[in-house]
Amino acid sequence: MAEPPRTLTLEDFERPSPAYAVWEVTRHCDQPCQHCGSRAGPKLDDELSTEEALEVARSLVRLGCRECALIGGEAYLRKDLPQLIAELVAGGVRVVMQTGGRGLNPRRCAQLKEAGLAGVGVSIDGLEETHDTLRGNRGSFAAARNALGHARQAGLLITANTQINRLNLGELTELAELLRAEGAEVWQTQLTVPMGRAADRPEWLIQPWQVLEVVDTLAAIQRKAIEEYEGSGPVFNVFANNSIGYFGPHEELLRSTPGGISTHWQGCRAGINLVGVEADGVVKACPSLPTAPYDGGNVRELSLEELWAHSERIRFSRDRDTSELWGFCATCYYADTCRAGCSWMAHAYLGRRGNNPLCYHRATQLKRQGKRERLEQVEEAPKAFYDLARFEIVEEAWGDDEPAPPRRLPLV
Repeated sequence: MAEPPRTLTLEDFERPSPAYAVWEVTRHCDQPCQHCGSRAGPKLDDELSTEEALEVARSLVRLGCRECALIGGEAYLRKDLPQLIAELVAGGVRVVMQTGGRGLNPRRCAQLKEAGLAGVGVSIDGLEETHDTLRGNRGSFAAARNALGHARQAGLLITANTQINRLNLGELTELAELLRAEGAEVWQTQLTVPMGRAADRPEWLIQPWQVLEVVDTLAAIQRKAIEEYEGSGPVFNVFANNSIGYFGPHEELLRSTPGGISTHWQGCRAGINLVGVEADGVVKACPSLPTAPYDGGNVRELSLEELWAHSERIRFSRDRDTSELWGFCATCYYADTCRAGCSWMAHAYLGRRGNNPLCYHRATQLKRQGKRERLEQVEEAPKAFYDLARFEIVEEAWGDDEPAPPRRLPLV
């Protein structure tokens, strides 16, 4: 008999345990997304077998995981996905799936719902032209909207995810209205970070001073949703993911669930309450982190429990202090709590953690001095899975000039 699903609580985040896991069950993907951090495409030759994957599921249960998000590639392209879902659900884990939605048809939704899937998050990265440009193929936007409908009809909770970049920055308000109309309860937002194919498009990336516009816009959308709430169902929740922040006037609004307990950015949770597993069994403290510097070991060599307990690359957030901070972040008022924001974003831009120019508080402080920062690419990415380019920070006078419009790729 399956254990009842366990809801994440504040207590889950008071001690190190992987309460939340993100599991890349396959790198096989059915879309050529131009901002994909993993450069997903064909299935890897050495992806975990069914029995190896089931053991990962059992390890997550033993470690006390409360929620597991299944990703790819496209998770639904893994034929034994219902079996993996059922194994997790039987252990009391709430299971959701993140998807681009191109092939998420009614049959698949019904099958995954029967296996115990609780919800589906569909990635929608702008209005039609923008979304299809970012996904690299025509019809992707229409397919993603259809996926929301198919999931809703199957009785699954539906949410949406958006990577914010210079292609879609001007579309956020209209996109939010569309997602509300489609019945999405939560809109998870994050900045596009220069890893994988996104590193090949530096002109698409948000510059540090544009973080002010991003966060102000998201806050206005959330306030409007709260004001228009009519009492039927949950309030549309605009949720700022880890790469968006930090400590501006809208911090609590965008970190807290409307009507819930108020909270704020608590620092990087990688390896504290979060773990990521890649398709070939590599374990990282956070699924978004680049593989080469954060490979914490493989479940084929040591159990997930052993890696979680002992791997230095997985434990880094548990073991570090403010001595790793540098640049502006070393001098910041919020340094003890923030620890330079998202480790993934800081490392992806600058080659190491500890200094994060994409920060609301930082941009505001610099603006008061008539300054702003610009990120300039100095090294290209090597075109490998979860790879990085490298950027340098250029300080300049604050101005009203904007970067040249980002170039849109031709659609196929």
